[in-house]
Amino acid sequence: MVVKRYKFLNKGFKSSQGSCKWRVGEWQQFDGGLEMCKSGFHCSKRIYEAFSYVPGEVLAEVEVKGKSIRQDDKEVWSEMKVVKAWRWTKKDSISLAVFATELVLSNFEKEFPNDKRPREAIEAVKRYLKTGGKVGLAARSGSAMWLAAESAAWSAVRSGSATWLATWSAATWSAARSAAWSAAWLTTWSESARATTIKKICTWMDKRLLELEEIK
Repeated sequence: MVVKRYKFLNKGFKSSQGSCKWRVGEWQQFDGGLEMCKSGFHCSKRIYEAFSYVPGEVLAEVEVKGKSIRQDDKEVWSEMKVVKAWRWTKKDSISLAVFATELVLSNFEKEFPNDKRPREAIEAVKRYLKTGGKVGLAARSGSAMWLAAESAAWSAVRSGSATWLATWSAATWSAARSAAWSAAWLTTWSESARATTIKKICTWMDKRLLELEEIK
């Protein structure tokens, strides 16, 4: 049975690991032993999950069949074919970082009602998305709080250092991933609240897919 999934690829339709170069409509087969995160063709059920693992520039819808190892958020298969592909740009990652951060901004402001830096940073990034202009200094003053709303938003634009649980993020994708991850797991401790947050992020990404440029 053929199953549909999602994965991110690097520029040029290359896998993030290994030497496989993909073409739309062509099946690829892996003949070795499958091992999660090490060998075989990897993918996820949802775009959000695929994005959490690979910093790619191409979002691909794939079909899979054959042998497999499956986890809740990641799978590895022996046979895979790219069905459709879309360009995933820096702007898409920035927009995701803003959306995910806004989901939990109220949590931060409840704890720090006088700290307006995260909100100012988000607004600055929104202006950047609309105009492509420079981001003001107000957005650059770092907040080391675990939410890292301002840090994630700022680094998404500048690809600078972002504090997220005292770890450094130096790329747009990392900032967006950190924002999505913190929104989903670090600000709501109940299982139902986490599930609701993840569902909102998944819905955003599904809608974003409709706006992406398809690669023929």
